[in-house]
Amino acid sequence: LPHSRKLSDEGALFKSYVDGQSILLTPELSIEMQRAIGSDIMMVLDQCVPSTVDRSLAHEAMERTHRWAKRSFQARGNLNDGGSKQALFAIVQGACFEDLRKESAETLTQMDFDGFAIGGLAVGETKAERQDFTQFAADLLPSDRPRYLMGVGTPMDILEAVHRGVDMFDCILPTALAQRGVAFTSVGKLQMRRSAYKFSEEKLDPACTCKACAFHSKAYIHHLVKAGEPLGWHLLGIHNLFFYHQLMAGMRESILNGTFLDFYHAKREYLDRSDGAAPEIKRPRVRRAREVVIETPELCGF
Repeated sequence: LPHSRKLSDEGALFKSYVDGQSILLTPELSIEMQRAIGSDIMMVLDQCVPSTVDRSLAHEAMERTHRWAKRSFQARGNLNDGGSKQALFAIVQGACFEDLRKESAETLTQMDFDGFAIGGLAVGETKAERQDFTQFAADLLPSDRPRYLMGVGTPMDILEAVHRGVDMFDCILPTALAQRGVAFTSVGKLQMRRSAYKFSEEKLDPACTCKACAFHSKAYIHHLVKAGEPLGWHLLGIHNLFFYHQLMAGMRESILNGTFLDFYHAKREYLDRSDGAAPEIKRPRVRRAREVVIETPELCGF
């Protein structure tokens, strides 16, 4: 809410979109709400700025994040004194400045958080910068605690981040892109609005066993997407989530087997592919009946 909120050390003041009521979101209130809903993982309140901001603004936001992190940690309470047993993660900030990222990691790892998130990426920087700073930040974090990259991403983004030491992710892309007719598959990304799939009786993904692929053809899903039927993006959402889960399961297995590098190179071959250059599927040839002309007696001169 960049145009309807004010930030201070006290917290974030914003107006409710429901009734216009002013709400002050403090680190303590944030933890209270997360405890109330029973989330497995709670996040500290942080200030995330675009990764392209100048150093002074990035430094100011980072220091506020540290102060809020300490208050969030204290609000969670001591587990031995009946505090919440939910995990609590800190968030490393610092935009695209190595010295700030290092300072942020050093400050937050002095507190006994259950895991650490890398925040402030995928908000304006280039893909190369995101990959570089993901690895830089991950290397600064404890190896015995989960490392969580916030807001990322595509299957290729996730593969690259795991390659750089990340364990966990969150992102709306599997379902958000499903609403636009996009499917992630073992042969690349498919745009199901394309007329190439209008008459294709093939399954969405030849290597997939999800319910969408098991019972529906590309042609049917194409029809649903083009017609604006919610079932279309619902089926694509089911498939995309299944694809993400299978990708993560494959990475986990390869890490345990010591073969992740082979897995990484094999998956990079197709995860970035798109069906933009795929040939159009021609309409099936339909045999037409012979035309028969019947003339009335008047036209025949009778």
